[in-house]
Amino acid sequence: MNKKTILIIDDDIDLLEIIRVTLENENYEVIDAQNGDRGVAMARERNPDLILLDVMMSKVDEGFQVAYELRGDAATKDIPILMLTAVVDQSGFEFNPDKDAEFLPVDEFLEKPISPRKLVDMVRKHLPTSV
Repeated sequence: MNKKTILIIDDDIDLLEIIRVTLENENYEVIDAQNGDRGVAMARERNPDLILLDVMMSKVDEGFQVAYELRGDAATKDIPILMLTAVVDQSGFEFNPDKDAEFLPVDEFLEKPISPRKLVDMVRKHLPTSV
């Protein structure tokens, strides 16, 4: 059985490595990009099964821009996107996936810091046929 591929788009190298180890231990293939432009290119190139996307990278809303770009592209529009965010912590703004679904084109919001167990559970939720 082929491993499911997960693309992580995050500029925090330490967090990226923690997520990589966590997911590789669960038998996922992990690829990464440290900025939005590279992440979009990798999504088109590698067609991952799921994307973990940070909100704030070089720009405060870079993750949102990446999500809109991925959703607007026929090649990547159906890839599940789980958005990693510390925005609630830093701004007090909370996301409601039911209410904000049209405004924010992602499948799930995961608040940083996230426990490895919760991360794996959320990945499995969005990849029900995973290994």
